[in-house]
Amino acid sequence: MARPDKAAAVAELTDKFRSSGAAVLTEYRGLTVAQLKQLRRSLGENAQYAVVKNTLTQIAAREAGITLDDQLFAGPTAVAFVTGDPVESAKGLRDFAKENPNLIIKGGVLDGKAMSADEIKKLADLESREVLLSKLAGAMKGKQSQAASLFQALPTKLVRTVDALRAKQAEQGGAE
Repeated sequence: MARPDKAAAVAELTDKFRSSGAAVLTEYRGLTVAQLKQLRRSLGENAQYAVVKNTLTQIAAREAGITLDDQLFAGPTAVAFVTGDPVESAKGLRDFAKENPNLIIKGGVLDGKAMSADEIKKLADLESREVLLSKLAGAMKGKQSQAASLFQALPTKLVRTVDALRAKQAEQGGAE
């Protein structure tokens, strides 16, 4: 490959690293073309799976300001560049790797921070962003309801106390 082609490939990979919220490095040795196609589908719409040259990918990652361990680039490497929800793509990779042991998750990067393969698997165990936001909204609504009940209870208690004092004064006034 000519030098300008390599420079263009590095520039393209650098762009992908910069525009992606996450990138997961995998080893795909032993997977068929049909399995790779299935893997690309399982990642979802917001991820792009690309077979890359290790040296060019290392250079591109460095140029994008990402520090990755050199051991991640041993053997044939493919990268899943994730622009959407990283949890969805991590789940797709994890589930595909369970069915196809030839796919090995090596590690990756999330929001500029390097992650190990175990951390990516933990990420896959999280619920999706939408589910977490729904739970947060539900918890906040519950706290608002508790606050409203508390604020409503204070005037009610005050009115009862005033009525009790009036009744007591009326009894004392009638007893004299």
